[in-house]
Amino acid sequence: MKAVLLKNFGGIENLEYGEFWDPVPGSEEVTVKVQACALNHLDLLVREGIPTYKITLPHVLGCDIAGEIVTLGSSVEGLKVGERVVVAPGNSCFHCDYCIKGQDNLCVRYGIIGADGGHGGYAEYVKVPLRNILPYPDDLSFEEAASFPLTFLTAWHMLMTLARLAPDQTVLILGIGSGVGIAALQICKLMGARVIATSSSEEKLERAKKMGADEILLTHPDDLVKKTIRLTEGLGVDVVFEHIGPVTFDKSVRTLKKGGVLVTCGATTGPTAELDLRYVFSRELKILGARMGTLAELRKVAHFVGTGKLKPIVDKTFPLKEAKAAHKYLANRNQFGKVVLIT
Repeated sequence: MKAVLLKNFGGIENLEYGEFWDPVPGSEEVTVKVQACALNHLDLLVREGIPTYKITLPHVLGCDIAGEIVTLGSSVEGLKVGERVVVAPGNSCFHCDYCIKGQDNLCVRYGIIGADGGHGGYAEYVKVPLRNILPYPDDLSFEEAASFPLTFLTAWHMLMTLARLAPDQTVLILGIGSGVGIAALQICKLMGARVIATSSSEEKLERAKKMGADEILLTHPDDLVKKTIRLTEGLGVDVVFEHIGPVTFDKSVRTLKKGGVLVTCGATTGPTAELDLRYVFSRELKILGARMGTLAELRKVAHFVGTGKLKPIVDKTFPLKEAKAAHKYLANRNQFGKVVLIT
């Protein structure tokens, strides 16, 4: 089959479009003909060689996959060849203590398809465990269907499970143009919360406003606190939705009201942030980390996507063979929504 192979860690020059072996499913796996695979910043990190993800090269990236079943493992029941499906990106054992407690995103063997959980969707075909197969939401294109699993699951886990978002709360969303930022905006509005969206792009902010953001802030990190406090009449926000990292982290904490919650899922500007702990304990702030989310949460998200209450946004598509160009486009941070490879 044709695939985009990561031959060495580093820049986009290490992505090579060529031939790779056809996946053969195990007894409880299925093979999916990939129609679309959405990119994530995770793909860039794995390509660059982040130590967290232990993979053997050559490797196929891509965890957000939509397509059609072409082969069923010998023990697979309830599915049929030709059925449209979406792939859940997280791989868990469902036997360890965490999995038994319903925290399968904390599984001792947890991996992400296309990262450290097997080869991914930058290919014509991919094999995945039966439990990772989700029903295909009606009325979505393959590109849209591939654009919701990781980002909407992560945003749901951050806001609903960890931050326990309530309708009367105000949420500050950093980096509104990202896939996870757009997902967060939609979840907040679904729950009736007030949203302050930030970006350094006027165009992205205007699009966020049209999608329901109550307030928009054209910000530089240095004026984030001042502008947010002014918009909240001196109180601060209940929740900060953070995924930027050290460029904004300390400032984000300072936008919180007393007892507020900052929840973070990423560090796209680096891994190390400075923080004045006195500000945290004196105001009883909570700082929570999010690791994507559980399969049960993803099924709940898929329901809202299927009923049209949450809608994945596709910014731009690229043919599979142009994965290098797609990586470059995503790295430039000009997108509003998801960047998707199509086969």
